Amino acid sequence: MIQFNPADLATMLPELFLLGATCAILLIDLFLKPAQRDVTHWLSLTALLVAGVLVWRGAPEQGTSIAAFNGMFLRDGVATVLKVFVLLTTGLVFLYSRDYLRQRKLFVGEFYLLLLFATLGMMLLVSAGNLVTVYLGLELLTLSSYALVALNRDSAVSSEAAIKYFVLGALASGLLLYGMSMIYGATGTLDLAKIHAVADFSADSPHRMLLAFGLVFLVVGSAFKLGAAPFHMWLPDVYQGAPTAVTLFVGSASKLAAFGMTWRLLDGAMGGMNAHWTQMLGVLAVLSLAVGNVFAIAQTNLKRMLAYSTISHVGFLLLGFVNGSASGYAAAMFYMISYALMAAVAFGMIMLLARAGFEAEEIDDFKGLNQRNPWYAGVMAIAMFSLAGVPPLFGFFAKLMVLKAVIDAGQMWLAIVAIVFAIIGLYYYLRVVKVMYFDEPHDKAALELPRDRGFRWVLSLNGLALLALGVFWGPLLDWCNSALMVGAR
Repeated sequence: MIQFNPADLATMLPELFLLGATCAILLIDLFLKPAQRDVTHWLSLTALLVAGVLVWRGAPEQGTSIAAFNGMFLRDGVATVLKVFVLLTTGLVFLYSRDYLRQRKLFVGEFYLLLLFATLGMMLLVSAGNLVTVYLGLELLTLSSYALVALNRDSAVSSEAAIKYFVLGALASGLLLYGMSMIYGATGTLDLAKIHAVADFSADSPHRMLLAFGLVFLVVGSAFKLGAAPFHMWLPDVYQGAPTAVTLFVGSASKLAAFGMTWRLLDGAMGGMNAHWTQMLGVLAVLSLAVGNVFAIAQTNLKRMLAYSTISHVGFLLLGFVNGSASGYAAAMFYMISYALMAAVAFGMIMLLARAGFEAEEIDDFKGLNQRNPWYAGVMAIAMFSLAGVPPLFGFFAKLMVLKAVIDAGQMWLAIVAIVFAIIGLYYYLRVVKVMYFDEPHDKAALELPRDRGFRWVLSLNGLALLALGVFWGPLLDWCNSALMVGAR
């Protein structure tokens, strides 16, 4: 029998606060004039900041987990780490987007409210202890994302991208739900920990086939949400068609939530079958590395190039899961955090160069940037080199950790494949750097910078953080390790 415990509300305090703040901002925004939209902007940032403080202060002790609502909601180390970076990257989206949205007449309350609801969905998703909570958080995130992609209603490209995203996303959600129903039918429970305990895949199990099919559908649904090949078909069109502010969100914060969902479902629920799903993820990793790196070479649109880059990075992420142990998951989480911060710089630079009537989406739009503004050319170069995995930048050590994890799992061939495709990926990242430093600019006038100095300062700090974390990456990795109860390096 399920009983209500008032202490459960304290466990969910950050989520409850964010829900209340979002509803309050919704009501306040109704009475604001367009010229007063900055109030919504700053209230949204404040809501994220307070939620982040509540997450940090309410973090459980190392190695402990707090369950609420009969295990449907979990507060543990993994949830804390992911929530902190989900809130951080969402805050970066708000800070980077204000001028961009204002120039395109998209500076509306709906953008902030949908992002806040999506953030609430991500926080629920990474704390899910039950299949129902997983699906609730996922749908809150995806439904908000569909509307965000279609935010620019006057753009046929955005509308087309939103329709593709909605149709394919609904299909993936259906497959995931179907897999969950099979798992429930085989185990008789929706609780992830109980599923882990009772899922029997032995040869004499009467539910062996049902569990196998359920596992396949879970892997397919998770792969779609991550953007792994061959379930990546939505990613390039959504990245290109959505407003860049929305693309930044889809390419950073939502990937952290997708990682959390995948870890909860595969290790939390189906950990006893990891010998089977690690093989599936190994195949998906190779396909993602191949498709992402090869197709990115042919792109001239920077956002599409970064979309295929995302697919290749998901391939690296899956290498950590192939390890099938806490150290591998810690390496994968470290990699996902590094990718979110790197993607924030890359898409932030696109918004920095964009202006009214000009999107700066083509690689050629960055021609001669060093001659127009050496500082921001350097920031973009740091982002590209870090995405490529060039030492001593942040991205290099993230790649190194997942490669170590896959080698520790005895899958040396996977590590070799990953290294080969990482070398291939150097080409399209270096092409952007070459265009900035060695090509003549279309316009030799000094770069026209956004009026928002806060955006410029935070973007610069975000770029420098990739350099600093490339040197002082140890504490972050230790935090990921401790969240998953791995011994110190």
